[in-house]
Amino acid sequence: MSARAHDDSVDTRPDPVNLILAQWQRERPDLDPAPMRLFGTLARAHLLTTPYMNAILADHGLVRGTFDVLSALRRAGPPFSLTPKQLSESLMLSAAGMTSRLDRLEGLRLVARLPEPNDRRSLKIQLTQRGVRMIDDVIPQIIAAQWQIVSRLGARKTKTLIDLLAAAAEALTIAGNGAAD
Repeated sequence: MSARAHDDSVDTRPDPVNLILAQWQRERPDLDPAPMRLFGTLARAHLLTTPYMNAILADHGLVRGTFDVLSALRRAGPPFSLTPKQLSESLMLSAAGMTSRLDRLEGLRLVARLPEPNDRRSLKIQLTQRGVRMIDDVIPQIIAAQWQIVSRLGARKTKTLIDLLAAAAEALTIAGNGAAD
């Protein structure tokens, strides 16, 4: 069998999401768990992205969480700095979770905590020159790996998936704000 044929083969392992639905249907036949397929599949896909990215990042001494911080700072543009609150909001992360990431990145000399000139009680987190070089080296590798996945889907399926996920995110935002249908 050629490598290409192997790459296109279908995974015959049971889908864990379908297994969960079957279990709920067996245990609670009075409920229709169909929406769980969407939420379960979405969660599974998201969970699979972390080890995929971490395999690339490991060569650089990073994991997804630390990469996300470096990426947010790099995207901010020169001087590549944000407040801890801005970083937490950008990454949807608690202050405690942000602190541990910043401690790790500071230990690697990839970021520096600097006093905020306009408010002595506040800090700015800034990429060091080493941090800028690191993210500039890593981001092309991450994008190339993401292209490998996207190319397997094709342009049409990718666009459809993006549109559907954006609609789901909007519906979740509305539901989270307590708005009625």
